Amino acid sequence: MPLYTARIPARWADQDAFGHVNNAVYFTYLEQARIEAMERLDLPWVTKEYGPVLVAASCQFKRPIKAPATVLVHVDADPPGRTSLTNRYVLTLDGDPDTVVATGESTMVWVDRTTERHVAIPDVLRAAIEKRLAERLAAQADG
Repeated sequence: MPLYTARIPARWADQDAFGHVNNAVYFTYLEQARIEAMERLDLPWVTKEYGPVLVAASCQFKRPIKAPATVLVHVDADPPGRTSLTNRYVLTLDGDPDTVVATGESTMVWVDRTTERHVAIPDVLRAAIEKRLAERLAAQADG
């Protein structure tokens, strides 16, 4: 069970000359899902003082996506490090949840916006992420 699932429409404009969603657009889908998942925590994860920067991103393309379609981006996370959070993604299509069209991973590092140096993930944010991970593990154990 993912921590969060984003529903993102694949637009006609997302397609390339081959008639499928361009590979670069998948990273936009991952970004949108990552932001929605962070905002769902309802905590200040970006402030005037600190915020995350993306330091790594990867995507493995399994099957093409053709518009119109609704892409389901299932977001999961590793336990947070001191300054970083790694998210993992599984992309499927609405109506075909068993077919994986792509998988991905990204790592964000929190930085001081003035010094641009790494800072610890704020305690309240770390606690919220760890709580969500624990709730997911408990739900998996129950069911």
